Amino acid sequence: MSDRALVSRHDLVRPGTRIGVRVVHALVFAGLVIAGLGPLVWLAFASLNTTQEVLRDPFAVWFHADEWGNYASAFGAVNIGRYLLNTVIVAVGSCIANLVVASSAAYVIAILKPRWAGILSGAILATLFLPGVVSLVPLYLTVLDVPPFGISLQNTYWAVWLPAAANAFSILIMVGFFRSMPRELIEAARIDGVGNLRMLWYIVLPLSRPILGVVALLAIIAAWKDYLWPSLVLADSAVQPISVALPLVGKITDLSVFLAALFLATIIPVLLFLVFSKQILSGVGATSGLKD
Repeated sequence: MSDRALVSRHDLVRPGTRIGVRVVHALVFAGLVIAGLGPLVWLAFASLNTTQEVLRDPFAVWFHADEWGNYASAFGAVNIGRYLLNTVIVAVGSCIANLVVASSAAYVIAILKPRWAGILSGAILATLFLPGVVSLVPLYLTVLDVPPFGISLQNTYWAVWLPAAANAFSILIMVGFFRSMPRELIEAARIDGVGNLRMLWYIVLPLSRPILGVVALLAIIAAWKDYLWPSLVLADSAVQPISVALPLVGKITDLSVFLAALFLATIIPVLLFLVFSKQILSGVGATSGLKD
């Protein structure tokens, strides 16, 4: 079967067509770079200008980027350091809860395989088709009065950590990874008398480091940028993450200082993704390569 494309190999032999294709590729690439990095770069330069300069000519911020005191004011007046710390606590706790529940559920479904594993897997898959707003009110009422204890988790990090633990997407991708593990290794461990918990801790999890890294990073980024749920359950400013606090402090903060705080809040998850992008790609591809 011949490959089909908008431009055939025969057409690419002609210099004019080849140059035209390269120009189109360059324009598309430049457009994607501008659309993806343009707002972030503008925010970086705008945060180094005064409020008057930003409002007077937003596109001239590239030439007057020398107001480094905006970042000092962000940590002082806005107290962004506290909100960043709260965000780290929320993100790390959500990540740990996500990993514990996802790895445990995937281990039961893919390795232990009880009779009801198929039903459980189908129920988890079905939750992906439900809009998040459907469960918002029941989940909020549960947080306000946790049965059967009758306690409220509002204004505590547990109100964010526990819902983040039940992530159907994380469970399903770990199920797919666990199923790709060599069955001979699992059966050999059972013959040697290895218990279920020891098998999970000493065999399955060490082999699952790539996918665990992917799930952890996705959980951290998701918790970092989440706004709706933390704004409902974390009304106390002492525990609010930066995604909730910034819209509130932006109303009473100088624009240039607010832009500096906004840049700090934005650049951290971007850097996390860029630094660990190789691990993400290798972890996603590890499922198909594990048996090989």
